[in-house]
Amino acid sequence: MHSSQLFERARLYLEEETDPFFAQQVRDLVAQNNIAELEERFLQTLSFGTAGLRGVVGGGTNRMNPFMIKKITHAIALYLLKTFPEKAARGALRAVIAYDSRVHSRLFAHTAAHVFLAHDITVYLFSDPRPTPELSYAVQYLTCDVGIVVTASHNPPQYNGYKVYWNDGAQIAHPHEKNITEEMNAITSVVNLEEKVPVKRSAPTIIDAEIDEPYCTSIKEKLFRPGLTKETVQSMRIAYTPLHGTGALHVERILGDMGFSIMTVPEQRLPDGNFPTVSSPNPEDPAALVHACAYADRVHAEVLMATDPDADRFACAVRNTRGVLQLLTGNQMGALFTDYILLTLQEQNNMPARPAIVRSVVTSPLSDRIARTYGATCVECLTGFKWICGTAEKISQSGAYSYVYGFEESYGHNFGIQVRDKDGINAAALCAEMGVYWKLRGMSLIDRLHQLFRTHGLFCEKTLNKTYAGVAGISTMNAIMNTLRRQPLTQIARKRVMKVRDIYLGVEFSPENPAQTSALSFPQSNVLQYFVQDGSIVSIRPSGTEQKIKCYIIHPLTVSTSIEEAEQAGNMFITAVEQEMGTYLQ
Repeated sequence: MHSSQLFERARLYLEEETDPFFAQQVRDLVAQNNIAELEERFLQTLSFGTAGLRGVVGGGTNRMNPFMIKKITHAIALYLLKTFPEKAARGALRAVIAYDSRVHSRLFAHTAAHVFLAHDITVYLFSDPRPTPELSYAVQYLTCDVGIVVTASHNPPQYNGYKVYWNDGAQIAHPHEKNITEEMNAITSVVNLEEKVPVKRSAPTIIDAEIDEPYCTSIKEKLFRPGLTKETVQSMRIAYTPLHGTGALHVERILGDMGFSIMTVPEQRLPDGNFPTVSSPNPEDPAALVHACAYADRVHAEVLMATDPDADRFACAVRNTRGVLQLLTGNQMGALFTDYILLTLQEQNNMPARPAIVRSVVTSPLSDRIARTYGATCVECLTGFKWICGTAEKISQSGAYSYVYGFEESYGHNFGIQVRDKDGINAAALCAEMGVYWKLRGMSLIDRLHQLFRTHGLFCEKTLNKTYAGVAGISTMNAIMNTLRRQPLTQIARKRVMKVRDIYLGVEFSPENPAQTSALSFPQSNVLQYFVQDGSIVSIRPSGTEQKIKCYIIHPLTVSTSIEEAEQAGNMFITAVEQEMGTYLQ
């Protein structure tokens, strides 16, 4: 793009951006004639993705800022007016807004609130940071037409985002995201929107305890064994970190009500969008838990729990036989929850007809094997809780199955339709109960996991993340996926690929006969999967929230000797695949 076009885009942005902090960033870049940075900020515009916007915070159309918040909120408001005209005519449309602990989240939330108010839409707003799953709960509890949460979840500090939930409490799906995108693309100006606020809509309605109370109660009501004695519960020492996010408010309260004396990492307890003790607040990354593990060692905790900044993801580390805290993967926690939930339903004679769990296609099939032993089915879906909860709703409404639990490898868990997203608060409560259940039987969570490995097989796993920065990075990612799609892999780590699943094209085939395909039932998504002759699965997809390609490696093994020996053998294969796949992701 010619520099004159960049300067024109910058000029138009400055006409719309009313926040001096963000506007000054762009003025400085123009004054410095910084073409490279202007290209990063204006060559593209943040697009409305599967659930909203997410990007680096800053001035420009390819950044998160008040102008972009106004634009997307204006688009959603216009779409609501068209979708629910009778409610709009009565002034009966409702929106609820939450936000996390990131630096500009409060500003963005209040900006969105005033745009909705300008359209005569009632707005409910939390006064302080709240977890994303509570927002999903609030949409249904308050019978709202839309819900917004300002968050970038577990992304690095420089990011922020804007997630949209429909009136069922789930992330928006087709055709809503398409229609909102069309509304957004048609908007030419958002100047002076706030001046149009009707007198009767002068301010949002603040909600806190009104939602906190029933949300926490709903989690406690989903516990299987509320009658565990306080003495039994207190025998398990739990440390916890919210990673400077929103989780402490409810995790401390709920686990306290359960009888636990939870020990929260003091330096990470309060919300702080600078995340001063971690480089990135992602509980999937062991580096993010170094500080918390050190604290857990000092207080002699046998379990460390963590939630990410918006408390939708949950991580757990358990002290092993060597006395070291061992971080369980999302797949391993999913296996433990699958086992515990189905076991308990069976023990309590509450197993529903045709029980089912739902997992994403990149998640380990270990839980499939566990589910089958309880007479349950596993249903696969695309990655993300938009799809997991959508699939759960679909199979439940059709009567095909009774949904009991959904999860994916990226530390997300869902336990029922009251929250139609992943819920780290609920996961923490149920994990605590599960830990006590197995402790009373002389086992830690790791001990039970090893029992499952011996019965169902060990699944070694690793997820590779390759980042591609800047506008050029998007082109590189597309080129890599297109190359892999045109030239399907026939071998991985010297083992034959038996089947390729291309979810973007909607087909699966054998590399030996690519012309003979079978149709897939999944919606279109940019995912490639390779099924290897030894049962291994290698999946490749671009991230939905960051500019990176993710490669998921799953390698099954039979445990014939010790768990440690099986893991060593599996990790050798994982390393070989990692090195080979690294060459394709350059």
